[in-house]
Amino acid sequence: MKNQTAPGPELSLLIPLYNEEANLEPLLDRVAAVMGELGRPYEVVLVDDGSTDGTARLLERAVSRRPFLKVVFFRRNCGQTAALAAAIEHASAPILIPLDGDLQNDPADIPKLLRKLEEGYDVVSGWRRRRKDPFFTRVLPSKMANRIISFISGVRLHDYGCTLKAYRREVLDPADLIGEMHRFIPILASWKGARVAEVEVAHHPRAAGKSKYGLMRTFKVVLDLMTIKFMGSFLTKPIYAFGGTGFGLLFLSGLLFLFTLWEKVAAGVWVHRNPVFLIAIFAALVGVQLVMMGLLGELLIRIYFASLKMPPYVVARVLASAHPPEEPAGENLPT
Repeated sequence: MKNQTAPGPELSLLIPLYNEEANLEPLLDRVAAVMGELGRPYEVVLVDDGSTDGTARLLERAVSRRPFLKVVFFRRNCGQTAALAAAIEHASAPILIPLDGDLQNDPADIPKLLRKLEEGYDVVSGWRRRRKDPFFTRVLPSKMANRIISFISGVRLHDYGCTLKAYRREVLDPADLIGEMHRFIPILASWKGARVAEVEVAHHPRAAGKSKYGLMRTFKVVLDLMTIKFMGSFLTKPIYAFGGTGFGLLFLSGLLFLFTLWEKVAAGVWVHRNPVFLIAIFAALVGVQLVMMGLLGELLIRIYFASLKMPPYVVARVLASAHPPEEPAGENLPT
């Protein structure tokens, strides 16, 4: 009798964890209940992000007692983005579903995300329309950040910060996940041609443990947004960003020099007594530096793509014309 290989998982649930000792067992119970009703092969990839409480010990116990678990342990705390990248690397299913480990995301919303994904979308993002977080320290800064991100990126989502999402594996590249970029995955995927949708999901107040985020996260989001905008608009042509700004400053410097000359001729103001002249020199120096930085950036980008042997584009599909039939050898065909 031939041995039949069990089919691989269709879904991979990705759960980063950091000091979630009190939430781990209830979370795994909820996930098992939801996925059991769903009836599709799945796995749960958990990443312990250097927890300092008993999370690692509970994970070791869970692996020996529960099926479908895969656990990755970090030596130290590396952050949610790094944990999510590691989970993607160790996942094996074609559909990836990240969610938080603090029980604020509801696993019962997973079927809703999958139904939307089956409509032909590549990314389905959760929208915590009724958030159960403090308004002034969490909800209000999040709303402001989401509007700014949508305006700058062109990808219209209400809630970039919601971890609960569903992705097709082909639109996810762990190499993109550096710094705190996990919240911008829908943007990166959309810029590569992915279809992005959004569905409303439930949000629960934290039952145990302590939140890892504060107001400082808002400033990090702004800095990351600057990075993501540069990557989307100028990654392959940095000379446009640096060179354009540099030539703008050089043009401003020329105008200020002309203004300084006019003041000397018309009003007798000497150059060493005119602060406009110093501003013109400063603008010229910065302009030249920015142009040179743009040229250096162009060289680095070319070295980067050449070293990885990776083209700076994404192919959707390839079409080719059919070859004409070959003439039979040794036969004289009529002309």
